[in-house]
Amino acid sequence: MTIHIQYVKMPTSESMSEYVEKRLQKIADKYDWIIRAEVSFKMENNVYGKGNICEIELSLPGPKIFASSKDASFEAAAKETILDLERQLKKKKAKMTTH
Repeated sequence: MTIHIQYVKMPTSESMSEYVEKRLQKIADKYDWIIRAEVSFKMENNVYGKGNICEIELSLPGPKIFASSKDASFEAAAKETILDLERQLKKKKAKMTTH
């Protein structure tokens, strides 16, 4: 699986890149049919404090899987997004094995 990380209108973070790559690699080891992951981090000007957005799109056989979350920190947003992707992958794998 190839991982492409993009930071939109903000400085890049090596530690965030490593964190996301490590978490996505665990998913790739479990689901070997994932082709590519497109990750983007965005910062939104939000007065309520939850303006850090993480979006991840996974390319795999069939339709792509997408998840996004907004939280106070990029780490929390990335963690929530990855957990959502894992739920979606588990459902997709269950459908694939029944056919």
